[in-house]
Amino acid sequence: MTGGTELPTRERPAPAPTTETTAPRADAPAPTTGTAVADGPTAAPSPALPEPALDEIRLEAVLHALADPVRLRIVGELAAGHSEMSCIAFGLPVTKSTSTHHFRVLREAGVIRQHRRGTSRMSALRREDLAALFPGLLDSVLAAVGRQPAGPPPA
Repeated sequence: MTGGTELPTRERPAPAPTTETTAPRADAPAPTTGTAVADGPTAAPSPALPEPALDEIRLEAVLHALADPVRLRIVGELAAGHSEMSCIAFGLPVTKSTSTHHFRVLREAGVIRQHRRGTSRMSALRREDLAALFPGLLDSVLAAVGRQPAGPPPA
């Protein structure tokens, strides 16, 4: 400070310990009891990740989600009889961050639903929901994919 005068420093006393309890935050996870194994086969799935409700699924979002070869591969593998699969089980030829993006596009379009199980994200096809909204769409797209030759599209 100018003028050579210093203001006295004030020390703050340490807060006194309290014995009252505070209510948990509304967004805090519920406390758990017991010693359940998080990744065991009997572990209950945690809440689903955000997805559109049935009446919020838009045709243009579904078509956009199905317009990418990587996302079509994901949908095709889920449609091939797998009720749900972890994201890593798909063996996609992309980086982890790109894979996460593709799953998010599919989930936000309403094509798949996801929930966490331990450290994995499990994905399932919303076949019944899509069939109710857009009859025959998913089956037609998957049949067309099956008729195409494998590999990148011709230039």
